[in-house]
Amino acid sequence: MMVKLNEKIREEFAKMKVIYLATASKEGTPNVVPIGAMRLMDDETLWIVDNFMKKTLKNILENPIAAFDIWVPEEEMSYQIKGCLEYVTSGDDYEEARKWMLARKPLPAKGLVKMKFVEIYSVKPGPDAGSLLFG
Repeated sequence: MMVKLNEKIREEFAKMKVIYLATASKEGTPNVVPIGAMRLMDDETLWIVDNFMKKTLKNILENPIAAFDIWVPEEEMSYQIKGCLEYVTSGDDYEEARKWMLARKPLPAKGLVKMKFVEIYSVKPGPDAGSLLFG
């Protein structure tokens, strides 16, 4: 089941210039990378353009689940977003993502990662740390 970002989380996401995307291999080896080529498409979908992915791409193809965090410094908390991934290298969505990327920077835009949100957690110190908000 997909979940949707609420207005507060969307506002905080809009402030993010980079997210750190966490993936894992089929054996469970973690990998975390900074992602700047990203675009929130709607309340339940994030697009990430693959320009230079190596370990991340391998992990996505083996184990299409990932997480990232939206840090809210003024509240000393964050939102952890988990989702299912789909990797595409052709079709209308890929072409749209490629055009968007090339308009920003002349980068390879080898593929498109579409992330559908499935769980959102609160990450705030205290008794409710790690509480599931949506999902």
